[in-house]
Amino acid sequence: MTVLVYAEHNNHQLKAETHKLVNAATKMGDAIHVLVAGSNCADVATEASQIEGVTQVLVADNAVYEHQLAENIAELVYSMAGDYSHVVAAATTTGKNFMPRVAALLDVVQLSDVIAVESADTFVRPIYAGNAIATVQSSDEVKVITVRASAFDAAATGNNAPLSAVDSVFANNLSEFVSEEVTKSDRPELTAANIIISGGRGMQDGEHFAMLEAIADKLGAAVGASRAAVDAGFVPNDMQVGQTGKIVAPQLYIAVGISGAIQHLAGMKDSKVIVAINKDPEAPIFQVADYGLVADLFEALPELEAGL
Repeated sequence: MTVLVYAEHNNHQLKAETHKLVNAATKMGDAIHVLVAGSNCADVATEASQIEGVTQVLVADNAVYEHQLAENIAELVYSMAGDYSHVVAAATTTGKNFMPRVAALLDVVQLSDVIAVESADTFVRPIYAGNAIATVQSSDEVKVITVRASAFDAAATGNNAPLSAVDSVFANNLSEFVSEEVTKSDRPELTAANIIISGGRGMQDGEHFAMLEAIADKLGAAVGASRAAVDAGFVPNDMQVGQTGKIVAPQLYIAVGISGAIQHLAGMKDSKVIVAINKDPEAPIFQVADYGLVADLFEALPELEAGL
């Protein structure tokens, strides 16, 4: 069985999710092809060819794929899907945008947010905001799967898989790229950071997030937030961690002033080590924390920064 993995990238650099997708794909089939669709993305294709387990890299390099519009990418993947037993993409903004279209075109059921692979046709995924874990089996000829990348380790590098060009061009007149506003930061991206420190409603206002930022700068960490903090206007929504935000699984997650609502836990409970700081000893966050500190964050954070 051959698996087609859709590469996450920005036309210049491969994103960490792709290495984790390849690791997941090795449990589904014995050959793995990676599709790199973009514009002037030769460097991305070379990087993808170095991932252990990849047997071939398919490069669709054309201006119509520069911004990876869902209509274009879905048609491209659909045109190739017949040659594969599985089509795999990350459960990110990009994957969630085009993969349901691919499933619809193939007239198959999509398996979403897979967190474990038991066999080529049996997968594990969370339901009810992670309150229950379902094991599902698919009999579809082509299995369309989005993977929660944070649930898998990254595949190693050192490979040298062959590259081949894909000449198919699918342009659409339904949508066009207009513009994008990208948040620029010297800190790591939330979904790729090894350390994350997040604040919740207990931070009281946006100005107090400067306390988290000072600690993040010393740790080389990313700064996140709970939905309560985002809804209160403390910080922008691109910092939100949780079921309706970004799903993360860093080596260390520090939750400050976060009660631990199920929606937030769904987005970070796979972190390797969880540290919680909250003045409420009954806060649900302590049920998943490896280390808990019952304290006033406005006293604990300055002490933590001074200690670092």
